[in-house]
Amino acid sequence: MNDLERELRRVVRGSVRFDPASLLLYSTDASMYQVEPLGVVTPRDPDDVIAAFDVARRQQVALLPRGGGTSLTGQTVNRALVLDFSQHMNGVVEVNAEELWARVQPGLVQDELNAHVRPIGLLFGPDTSTSNRATLGGMIGNNSGGSHSIAYGLTVEHVLELDALLADGTRVRFGTVTPAEFEAKARLDGAEGRIYRELAAIRAEYAEEIRKRYPKHWRRVAGYNLNELVKAGDGPLNMARVLVGSEGTLLTVLEAKVRLVRRPKTTALDVIHYASIQDALESSQSILETGPYAVELTDKLILDLARDNIEQRARMAFVQGDPGAILIVEYAGETDAEVRSKVEALEARRARERFGYAAHVAHDPAEQQSIWKLRKAGLGLLLGMKGDKKPIAFVEDTCVDPRHLKDFVPRFADVFAKHDTTGAYYGHCSVGCLHIRPVIDLKTPRGLEQVKAIADEITDLVLEFGGTISSEHGDGRARSPFLERMYGPTLMQAFRRLKQAFDPENRMNPGNIVDSPGIIENLRYGVSYKTWEPKTLLDFSGQGGFAAAVEMCNGVGVCRKKLEGTMCPSYMATKDEEHSTRGRANALRAVLSGRLPASEFTGKRLYEVMDLCLECKGCKAECPANVDMAKLKYEFLYHYYQANGLPLRNRLFGRVARWSALGARTPRLSNAINALTPVRWLLDKTVGIDRRRPLPALALETFEDWFRRRTPPATAPRGEVVLFHDTFVTYNTPSIGQAAVQVLESAGYRVVLVDRKCCGRPLISKGMLDEAREHATWNVARLAPYARRGVAIVGLEPSCLLTLRDEWVDLLRTDDARVVGEQSLLLEQFLLRERERGLTLPFPARGRKALLHGHCHQKAMVGTAPTVAALTWAGYDVSEVDSGCCGMAGSFGFEREHYDISVALGNRRLAPAVKAAPADTTVVAPGISCRQQIEHLAGRRAKHPAEALWEALARS
Repeated sequence: MNDLERELRRVVRGSVRFDPASLLLYSTDASMYQVEPLGVVTPRDPDDVIAAFDVARRQQVALLPRGGGTSLTGQTVNRALVLDFSQHMNGVVEVNAEELWARVQPGLVQDELNAHVRPIGLLFGPDTSTSNRATLGGMIGNNSGGSHSIAYGLTVEHVLELDALLADGTRVRFGTVTPAEFEAKARLDGAEGRIYRELAAIRAEYAEEIRKRYPKHWRRVAGYNLNELVKAGDGPLNMARVLVGSEGTLLTVLEAKVRLVRRPKTTALDVIHYASIQDALESSQSILETGPYAVELTDKLILDLARDNIEQRARMAFVQGDPGAILIVEYAGETDAEVRSKVEALEARRARERFGYAAHVAHDPAEQQSIWKLRKAGLGLLLGMKGDKKPIAFVEDTCVDPRHLKDFVPRFADVFAKHDTTGAYYGHCSVGCLHIRPVIDLKTPRGLEQVKAIADEITDLVLEFGGTISSEHGDGRARSPFLERMYGPTLMQAFRRLKQAFDPENRMNPGNIVDSPGIIENLRYGVSYKTWEPKTLLDFSGQGGFAAAVEMCNGVGVCRKKLEGTMCPSYMATKDEEHSTRGRANALRAVLSGRLPASEFTGKRLYEVMDLCLECKGCKAECPANVDMAKLKYEFLYHYYQANGLPLRNRLFGRVARWSALGARTPRLSNAINALTPVRWLLDKTVGIDRRRPLPALALETFEDWFRRRTPPATAPRGEVVLFHDTFVTYNTPSIGQAAVQVLESAGYRVVLVDRKCCGRPLISKGMLDEAREHATWNVARLAPYARRGVAIVGLEPSCLLTLRDEWVDLLRTDDARVVGEQSLLLEQFLLRERERGLTLPFPARGRKALLHGHCHQKAMVGTAPTVAALTWAGYDVSEVDSGCCGMAGSFGFEREHYDISVALGNRRLAPAVKAAPADTTVVAPGISCRQQIEHLAGRRAKHPAEALWEALARS
């Protein structure tokens, strides 16, 4: 432990981290850069920040305030002490609805602020595509914009006051000051007085140069906001506006007072389809004349990537044909009639001027939100491109007057063509900002040459059009080297003087905006980057290998969202970077690339990082790059236990089918023994099965016994179907299997059971891949003959059935496994497919209500739409809880060290929604773990869809 760590641990209440793994987790962001910090502090309150600053001052250590770590240009990585505000300092302090402002902490996420003020009809205007994880502190640091900047401008227009800390520990409040107040502050002793005196000198000396060199187009964030000094003239000056966009190089924000705006009463979208990007750009000026709320461009590359993304594919029903680009045009108004008239006017103009080959109008709020989510996913989709060539961010934030886009963008493309590359295009046509990224392999010398040459030529091009090289993403390490080209040496000297006034010792995020290193220094990937490849049991060839599967994580940080979806439950519970999908990927990459020793691949520290992954597969669908952390964890655990031995608890949970079969011989005795307090105490103390969690009871009759003794129908006009009865249906909940058989037989099918073994899901989740492969081999041998004849294999437990489609294929790598996977369907999927082929069932008319909680694997791989549709067919009025992961995750919720997190996750959204549901609402959950959690936390028994369907049939 060095002196810095020792002193910080003595005075800071939040976490203090100096271990190599933690440092590497904070060495990257969403940019192409990597710099290992000196240490990491997650302050709990302003006192922690002040204490850390005091230690850093005495130790002469650089400081880096950090929010979500989603920077695209590298301003959130540095050789400094990182202060991560996102874990604890993330609240809304105060809201004044009458005066339209809020006080917020810097770690507050933008969407969470908007959720807080939504009930009173307000919002924070700037809206980045990263709004579900971007913090207000980061938005202030970057001067962020977003899709609606045509209406709301940049963040600078919405910051009223900053409570901040200077590098020397001086706490200062910066807000609006009159000329007299400015002069009074300039007479103060200490750091604050020095700042005001130097600002006065900069204004006096550089005013003319500022007027001459700053771009005329308003959407500029490059450099410091010295133009605010000139704009104020002889009137009041808002000092906070000078500081917005300073990227943590001048001070650290402790609290901000921000402006709120009225939320539009209603909106509508008109998504116009074009054959090419150029066609879209040619019409953009005409569209702007109609007064839109937003005009967003998305190109064919992003649309094609979306089609390959599990989550985004489901959002693309509105896309007609194969457009070269789409423009999402949004209108806002006070009434539905108002926005409808605006859309009709646009459509009339479109017909008159003949632009766009098709259009899709969306008035439904849910559909609009879905389209916006597709647009916002563009960044992550691009960064998740497979292979070493990636769309790299370094010239992606240019902006020119929107009138020039149709001439500017082709010239931009010419530069790419000159350097033998192509680009991806998306962004804000409304304000002249397109995020254009060249596709480059940074691991090659040629790739580094392309970066330097393209950056150089695009800077010249931007200046030729009177634009800016940074318009909302900031300068960071990618664009700071080019600021002198944009502003000239005189203003760069003014920037240095401003930096010196606030930070005379150059300890606040040094090397950004002024005195920056070269654009290709400190790259995450470069010509010297190499990885080693572990020998894997699972097949990673589809991702290009295990290391490539890890490198699919690009750092964009969607796994840090907390208000919606499934990914990433452990981050939602802990708000700890280490327990995000990104954190785990960074830790794995550190080992594979040699930044940590190869021995760490089976080491305790990496196990700690991977441990809280619930293997929910949320990232497989919701991560724009489709990082499959569950699969990576399975492989990691296999290697880890091969090296360190397999614990008894893993054997107990992994082989649950074996123990259930033994217990089912005497189910009453087994249940009685499992309920004994001494037995639960012993299991808790010896193997870590938490005694607070009820163990599932064994049924008095197994499903197989019931199936053998029942009398099947004499005829089966619709043919055979194989029911793959999982371990839990067999031994714990045979009533679900019975309901499924009764539904299938009522529909005219002959139900077949095969001599199957457990699907292997419990074995896989415990790293027992050898045994899981044996089970898969056995089962595929018995199922393949049916599958090759086209007989459907129907499952009831999502995590079980989907193992046939996912892990069996990766474990066996055979054609038989692939055919079995292709023929495997959840019950609801099968019934809907057969309905399209003429199946009718005498369900009653609609009347009963159902509340659905989908299983994580189901949501990741097939979605909950089939379950909703099947229940609706059966007469239920279905509402779905966006409850994320229930927190059980198989054995996870039974394990003593995980129980509290499991309960916390279940209580976030799921349990409250179930408790609030009326007593006559049928709660439906396909997963056994989910049903266990619901009963444990909400005290209600949830039904499987098969039970709900059979009950509906029985009522008819």
